[in-house]
Amino acid sequence: MLLKTFGGAFAVTLVGLVLAFIYGGTTGLTVAAILGVLEISVSFDNAVVNAKYLGRLNAFWQRMFLTVGVLIAVFGMRLLFPVVIVCLTAHISPAKAYHLAMNGGSVHTPGTYAHLLHDAHPAIAAFGGIFLLTLFLDFIFEEREITWLSWLELPLARIGKLDQISVVVSGVVLVLAANFIAPASKTSSVLVAGIFGLIVYLVVNGIGGLFEDDDEEDPDEAPEASARRRVAAAAGMAGRAAFGVFLFLEVLDATFSFDGVIGAFAITSDPIIIAIGLGIGAMYIRSLTVFLVRKGTLSEFVYLEHGAHWAIGSLAVLLLFTIKYEVPEVVTGLIGVGFIGLALLSSVLRNRRNRSDVSDLEIESVPV
Repeated sequence: MLLKTFGGAFAVTLVGLVLAFIYGGTTGLTVAAILGVLEISVSFDNAVVNAKYLGRLNAFWQRMFLTVGVLIAVFGMRLLFPVVIVCLTAHISPAKAYHLAMNGGSVHTPGTYAHLLHDAHPAIAAFGGIFLLTLFLDFIFEEREITWLSWLELPLARIGKLDQISVVVSGVVLVLAANFIAPASKTSSVLVAGIFGLIVYLVVNGIGGLFEDDDEEDPDEAPEASARRRVAAAAGMAGRAAFGVFLFLEVLDATFSFDGVIGAFAITSDPIIIAIGLGIGAMYIRSLTVFLVRKGTLSEFVYLEHGAHWAIGSLAVLLLFTIKYEVPEVVTGLIGVGFIGLALLSSVLRNRRNRSDVSDLEIESVPV
């Protein structure tokens, strides 16, 4: 199963590293490998959250996530998206942006591609930060049968009974970030980008929910149609509902990639090497997502989902702080891995306690 799930990632790694070597020699090969490892380390929480949604899809849409989704992630978000951002923020043509991208340059040299992309970071961070923050808030404000940090999650779930509280909190955080964190020259762009991030989250999340509602069982439905619907649901979500979830997954991946794309320029200014390195990492994250789904890891280790969302909440806060302050990617990665590691440990201890309780009951039920 390991080779079947990660075979595509291994193949992409081999091809990517060969291309990096042909393009940039030993230096290009080394930098691409480093970027791939960094992408994996800082995006593990993304894989866990992705698994929550991917597990609801059927086999066809899971394959789409690993094929078409990877093309979108690698060529769309890691290669084309930065060029589009430079076009929009610097008000230059795509041809000029492409020319600047090929010339690379330093973030400290005005007029270079790296500098222009770095200059656009406050708006990008606001978009991604608010998107991820709203996702996190929707999770912690929802009542759940199983809680991890119960002393905190239970009171937050009670607050979550207030209608649209996650949107309200995200809006307040955005206003505070724009007025107290963002430089004066970036206040308006941060506000606009953050509002856009909130709108995109609500629209994409709403589309998935709308299509899912359309696929719910109708009380007046014929028994044969109802049976077919239940069989289809057991096999996984398909059709418009699956497309809505797939779209949400792609936007979620995009928000996770924002910081990585810009942070990569601290290692190299070559967009081709960046695309190869981050693309390799993105492929492993997608394969890991499928692995978690097929192994039923989230069902077995019930706190993993909680840990991943707390990691996302931390990432959202850090993204908003990077509007003005530098936050090393290693800090982001360690916080994410820390939350997931603690959640995994808590899940293992919980499973042991449950098995111990079952064993005690079986012993007590044995007649003397």
